[in-house]
Amino acid sequence: MDRREAVRNMAFLMGGALSATTIGVFLDSCNSPSTKTNGKLFDDNQLKLITEVADIIIPTTSSPGAKAAGVGPFIALMVKDCYPEDAQKAFVKGLDALEEQSKDQFKKSFLEISPAERTQLLSKLREETIAATKAEQDKQKEADAQKTDPDKAKSQTENAGFASILPKDKPKTEPRFFSIIRDLTLLGYFTSEIGATKAMAYVDIPGRYDGCVDLKPGQKVWA
Repeated sequence: MDRREAVRNMAFLMGGALSATTIGVFLDSCNSPSTKTNGKLFDDNQLKLITEVADIIIPTTSSPGAKAAGVGPFIALMVKDCYPEDAQKAFVKGLDALEEQSKDQFKKSFLEISPAERTQLLSKLREETIAATKAEQDKQKEADAQKTDPDKAKSQTENAGFASILPKDKPKTEPRFFSIIRDLTLLGYFTSEIGATKAMAYVDIPGRYDGCVDLKPGQKVWA
């Protein structure tokens, strides 16, 4: 199994932890790189910014963080080669907005402010993303409810057992910078060697499979 296949498998294992934009990318697969980026999507400063944001999301603790695992270059590559043009534009716009917010609030570039200040900016961005996503979901639910045909809804309910095994429609939602960089930080880290062997419990020859094993307090989850 190569790295790309491992990333795809991890995406589906994480399920609801990922945004609709990222899930849509993996439903489409990563086999059609964008041809509209002219070979380069990010400048050097943006590449550094991506790396530092990822390291705030997964910092070094008792195990190495995202920067040590090389997650920054992974994120840049995935956005450039796998995400659609609207998500690429939203991601670049988000990087620029984060830099502007840092300068407005702290009078310094994001790369120059302290980890605590970076965390403050990202926490605010996270809350804004959650609120915007919820509003979008509520609006979509309302629209779906208005369009629901009672007879069709009854038919769908009667066939729920059959429909549940069919592939779901690709989720449609507005791409959001924080959601994308959070998704790819998690995917990149936990499919890296450091993430699998340092942050998680890794056994290269696991032996017998036990479907239900109690974890001891403080024990790492299995890779």
